[in-house]
Amino acid sequence: MECYFCGREIPKGRGLMYVKADGITFYFCSDKCKKNSLKLKREGRRAKWTKKFRRFKEETKKSAGKEEKKKK
Repeated sequence: MECYFCGREIPKGRGLMYVKADGITFYFCSDKCKKNSLKLKREGRRAKWTKKFRRFKEETKKSAGKEEKKKK
């Protein structure tokens, strides 16, 4: 499983499972991720310490490089 907020792999027997009233299930690796997502309403790709942020940053660099090649 992967953490909903940070994208880190969750080992078996660890982490938190949160189920909303409408049946949507979220898996979190720590209370820190749960609090940032649910209570503080932050997005994982905007928090600099998360794996999702690093992936998002790499994708934007790749897409920017492709746009520069198209312009030339």
